[in-house]
Amino acid sequence: MLPGWGLTMHTAVVAAIVLVSLSIGTRLIRRRWARVTSAAAWETALICAVYALWQLVGDMARTRVTGGISHGFAVWNFERAIHMPSEAGLQRLFLPHHTTIQGANLYYAGAHLNSMWIFLVWLWSRHRDEYTRWRNIVVFSTGFCLLVQMIPVAPPRFLHGIGVIDTPLLYHQSVYGAFGETIAQQLSAMPSVHVGWAVLIAWAVITVSPSPWRWLVLVHLTLTVFVVTVTGNHFWLDGVAAAALVVLAFYVERLRSFAGTALRERVVTRLRPLVPAPQSEAV
Repeated sequence: MLPGWGLTMHTAVVAAIVLVSLSIGTRLIRRRWARVTSAAAWETALICAVYALWQLVGDMARTRVTGGISHGFAVWNFERAIHMPSEAGLQRLFLPHHTTIQGANLYYAGAHLNSMWIFLVWLWSRHRDEYTRWRNIVVFSTGFCLLVQMIPVAPPRFLHGIGVIDTPLLYHQSVYGAFGETIAQQLSAMPSVHVGWAVLIAWAVITVSPSPWRWLVLVHLTLTVFVVTVTGNHFWLDGVAAAALVVLAFYVERLRSFAGTALRERVVTRLRPLVPAPQSEAV
C-alpha cells in the first residue's frame, strides 16, 4: 500500500480504468493540452495496471513459508563467512538514538513507493524520450525480484539469537504487524525491492539529468540502504542481489530495444518493394 495515498490493488485497477477512459476521451479533442493529458493519463493508467499486477502476482507468489527461517540463517551465515559487516552491529550503534530509529521506520514505510511515483512523474515530464526505457527497466527488475521472492527468506528481525530487533514493531510503526500476520509477505526479504528501486532511480537520474544537483539522488540511495538494514528488514546481501537484478533488467531492456529496432527495419525492408514508386510528371 502506498502510505498516504491509499493505493491498493483494487484502487489501482479502478484508477487504471478511469485513466484509460480519460485518455480515450481526450484524444477526441484537437488541442495541445488534450494531447498532453491523454498521454499522461495513458502512462499513469499503465503504471497503475502494472502496480496492480505486481500486487496480485506477489500475493500469489508469496504463499510458501517452509524454509524461510533456515534460508534467513543461511544468508546470515554466508555474510559472516565472507566477512561482511554485521547488521546487528549497525543496529546497536543507533538503537540508543530513538528519534533516528523512528525516522528510519517512517522512511522505510513511506519513501519506497512514493519515491518511485515522484521519479516516474519527473522522468515523464522532463525527459520523456527516456521514459519508456526506464519504465520498462522498472517493470523487468521488479518482475525478477518477484521471481526470486518465491523462495521464502526471513528478514534479520525474524532470526532469534543474532541480535537484530524489529524496530518498527518496537515503536508501533510496523507496516507488517507481528510475526503471524501477513507471514508469507514478510518472508520475501531476498532481494530488497526497496534497495533495487533506489539503485534504479539513482542510476537513471545521474545518467539522464544534466543538472549538477543530480548527484543528490545518492542521498536517497544511501538512506534506503541504511534504513532497510538498521530497521532489521533486510540483510546487506538483499540489497546486493536487488542491484544485480536491476543491472540484468537494464541489459534485458537494451536487448529488447535492439531486437525491436532490428525487427522494424526488417519489416520495412521487406515491404519497400511492395510500395509503388512515385510516377514522374509528364513534361
